[in-house]
Amino acid sequence: MSQPNRQGFLLIFQGALYHFIGYLLKIFFNLLYDKFAWTYDWVADLVSLRSWRIWVYCVLPYLESSPILELGHGPGHLQTKLKGLEKSTYGIDLSENMVRIAAQRLQENNYTPCLVVGRTQNLPYPDHTFKRVVATFPSEYINNRETLNEIWRVLDHSGELIILIAAWITGETWYEKLVAWLFRVTGQAPNTHQLEISQQDFFQLSTAHDVGFQVTSNFIDLDSSRVMIIQAVKFVPENR
Repeated sequence: MSQPNRQGFLLIFQGALYHFIGYLLKIFFNLLYDKFAWTYDWVADLVSLRSWRIWVYCVLPYLESSPILELGHGPGHLQTKLKGLEKSTYGIDLSENMVRIAAQRLQENNYTPCLVVGRTQNLPYPDHTFKRVVATFPSEYINNRETLNEIWRVLDHSGELIILIAAWITGETWYEKLVAWLFRVTGQAPNTHQLEISQQDFFQLSTAHDVGFQVTSNFIDLDSSRVMIIQAVKFVPENR
């Protein structure tokens, strides 16, 4: 085999291996979110260098107005934090296990859970109910037109959708580089250089604009990590 052909084969092999590992890790994280939900906090802390909840709490400055609906609330840390700030909060999650864990966490902190099991494509709330809708590290559902239509419907006039869309490790230690690689493989972080990242890399701007959102993005730099937050303001056209 000639040198150019050998190099081409190696590149193809590395690409296939990269995608295969990513596929296996995504299956693992899907199981982690459902059947093994009880291990979620431990694994999330481990793979994020104990930054997971710090990242999640980065959305708090965007959630001053309530009532607030959280999509995919997971184990309920943001729900509990918002209740502690005396916010009126609601949550919906597709995982029955996560709803159970979040409800237990809220009750242990003497808060009343307002959580339901359901799909974001069919939100069980009346029109114009919420000032804010928030999602932290959402899966593909956040780019679904039906989901965005439902979010637009339940938001009050000039309400906002806040999305913690991505985070990535910026530290230089070997362990930080390993974790950064894992986040790239599983699609939780960008594959390109951080200075080249744009909203379009994670969020379907054209769909959001068509539904009726005006979208901006913000980057927050932390110790050894960086997060990206999407802020989508509900816009009501005169003919709608």
